[in-house]
Amino acid sequence: MNNRESVREFLISRRARVNPEQVGLPSGTNRRVKGLRRSEVATLAGVSIEYYTRMERGAISGASPEALDSVARALRLDDAERAHLFDLAHAASPVARPPRRRNSKTWVAHPSLQWTLDAVSAGPAFVRNGRMDLLAANNLARAFYKDVYDMPGQPPNLARHTFLDERARDFYPDWDLFAEVNVAILRTEAARDPHNKELHDLIGELSTRSEEFRRRWGAHNVRHHGTGSKTFHHPVVGDITVAFEGLEMAAEPGLTLTIYAAEPGSASEQALQLLASWAATEYGAPASAVTARESSGH
Repeated sequence: MNNRESVREFLISRRARVNPEQVGLPSGTNRRVKGLRRSEVATLAGVSIEYYTRMERGAISGASPEALDSVARALRLDDAERAHLFDLAHAASPVARPPRRRNSKTWVAHPSLQWTLDAVSAGPAFVRNGRMDLLAANNLARAFYKDVYDMPGQPPNLARHTFLDERARDFYPDWDLFAEVNVAILRTEAARDPHNKELHDLIGELSTRSEEFRRRWGAHNVRHHGTGSKTFHHPVVGDITVAFEGLEMAAEPGLTLTIYAAEPGSASEQALQLLASWAATEYGAPASAVTARESSGH
């Protein structure tokens, strides 16, 4: 992906989103641009119009943290958008080192990680990367995302399922929201890891095959996706509403461990219990138990 183009389109899209009244400026009647003018952003950020114009044209390499912070405040960026701006600036630096990322085709979960996932028995638990590949999971997560694992090609990928599998429209009752989240996560990861060929290939595939993805990708929306609640319609057990927590893995940079949990005593908890019974029949013993038996020779 072209860094200068990404910077330019991101800043223009954020500038267009801010109304003059929001920052204490008169709206006037002779505005030719949506949102703020470049000169207004420069004034609010305390930089020259020439400096901000160069930034908006993509020349962000060498921008100081103070200048980036000032522009972020002027454009009223949220935490995820501010981090994205800093990631874009870091990627533009000639001395920036690509972040350490795992190859999803060769990465294998350490046995202790699989033990940890399998120890979560009441809800789906899985590890994903910023490309939305499911890299490791307990049996309940495999059952929960059975359609994702059924799609051809490995590893299973949540974004590909969302945009290229018709079953996703039923699985995600609020499909538009899930689509927005997937694109925002991929857009965030693209700035963090701009040299990731696997990520580039996925974005290219989705852009080519899905107009829905292509339109959302052009919006340049980003987000942090660490906690909240979601509702699904599972093909085996029906509607399930879960809370989720995403935990960044300190030992595996770029990977996130996510756990879903249903409210105690709720219909969703009963649905997960039913799904766990189905998973036990469908998949048998947890992966860690199978590995342990093989290691001991039993």
